[in-house]
Amino acid sequence: MRLSKNIESKPLLHAKGWLFLALGLLGATGLLLEAPSLRTAVLLGITLWAFCRFYYFLFHVLEHYAGRQRPYAGLLDALKYIIRGKNSPRTPEKVSPNR
Repeated sequence: MRLSKNIESKPLLHAKGWLFLALGLLGATGLLLEAPSLRTAVLLGITLWAFCRFYYFLFHVLEHYAGRQRPYAGLLDALKYIIRGKNSPRTPEKVSPNR
């Protein structure tokens, strides 16, 4: 299987989701065991919430509201588009017939 190919197997997608959950719980547990305090728990919660909102912004808001002219294959694709600029050869400009 190529790494750049999309995963189409439902069981593999579910396993990937559960693996991310397990890794997140393991990381959070490790941090709380390292510094067991209410302050650490609150900061961890705020960080998790903020990253979840950022993820929502990247993959929902940009795609459905701000990026309608150019759908992105993912975060790296969007970054390449931003770095190359709007007038890159891969995204030709629409020329008005009046020019």
